[in-house]
Amino acid sequence: MRTILHSDCNNFYASVECVFDPALRGKPVAVCGDPSKRHGIVLAKSEAAKKCGVKTGEALWEAKLKCPDLILLPPHGDQYIRFSKMMRKLYSEYTNQIEPFGLDESWLDVSSHTLSGAEIASQLRRRARDELGITISIGVSFNKVFAKLGSDMHKPDATTIISHDNFRHKVWPLPAGDLLFIGRSTVSRLAHYGIRTIGDIARSSQDTLHSMLGKGGDMLYAYANGLDESPVMRTEQSSEVKSVSNSTTPPFDVDNDTDARRILYMLSDSVASRLREQHLYGRTISLWLRSETLHSYERQTTLTTPTNLSKVIAQHIFQLLYQNWDMHSPLRSLGVRVSDLSFSPQETTLLVERDPLLMRHEKIERTMDDIRKRYGVSALQRGNTLQKKNPLHLEDVHHNFSAANMSAIHGRGEGI
Repeated sequence: MRTILHSDCNNFYASVECVFDPALRGKPVAVCGDPSKRHGIVLAKSEAAKKCGVKTGEALWEAKLKCPDLILLPPHGDQYIRFSKMMRKLYSEYTNQIEPFGLDESWLDVSSHTLSGAEIASQLRRRARDELGITISIGVSFNKVFAKLGSDMHKPDATTIISHDNFRHKVWPLPAGDLLFIGRSTVSRLAHYGIRTIGDIARSSQDTLHSMLGKGGDMLYAYANGLDESPVMRTEQSSEVKSVSNSTTPPFDVDNDTDARRILYMLSDSVASRLREQHLYGRTISLWLRSETLHSYERQTTLTTPTNLSKVIAQHIFQLLYQNWDMHSPLRSLGVRVSDLSFSPQETTLLVERDPLLMRHEKIERTMDDIRKRYGVSALQRGNTLQKKNPLHLEDVHHNFSAANMSAIHGRGEGI
């Protein structure tokens, strides 16, 4: 029988901030974007802020109404990545089957370990406190879905065991939306048919769920009944970075082609630079847009040859923009994402060697990387991104990477 752990670092960004400034411990803290640039949402909050009712994703003015003493901090993405790696190093002392789920969560398959899952969970929680200064919650179960549910049940610093004997008692009364990968639209659709809990899903016929949701219905039936058999990937099978993305909410609504292209080129430049920094190439390029009415949608295209050049990324992003944006509908936010990553694509090397123009662009962009590392990101900017009207600077999108890219680094899905 398998023993699967799901470890979730409690209030991760805020907890890391408290490690570097112990005076913040026990106080209401929120990691957030810059309010002056309309990035004013809560990205993470401390336990004290949570007790005041502060929620991740809400506007800062709402959080401040609930908690007037809330301490606002900018995100420090490099530190969060560093702590994420240190946690995985701890996990690796117990198993080589570690599958990340975002920066702050991981599944571990400890089936072959001599210690029980509960004993390993206890050791990991103690070591996280003593060695890293943060707390974690761990779910212990016989599959990944229930282990994830367990880590969510009791926070902070807790272990929850979901077994073959108790899962009907512990899991089935939970809301359907608590099941992994169920999105809001599916929750509404299920509720329309009187299916409101995980137990309701489990007791429904698989044929009914399939007729409602297709293969997604089959998956939900298996998840709810404890039939998930998906493996935890081994460390060497799991690429640490699933995608690289960046998005921005400029201090003005984008209602013209010039501003849209300028911003998207900056975002493409930022994403390409990060890809090159990590020696990555991407094959799938995605454009994300949010309208002034806060309606969001994403479109993507797949390349025959992977790339990490901003010029190539931007060209495809512009094509997606023109195919999917009505310029009469102002945009509030824009984003660029590159996924389907590889570390050493031979086909890219061969293409660059054959194409002098691409080889020239690669040299130019790597030279730009070197100059920006030495003198700052604004030391060198492309002429097509500069404009007196509606100014937006390169620091804006590079700073926003820390806030926007943390949840995208491991490519979480949005649900069924």
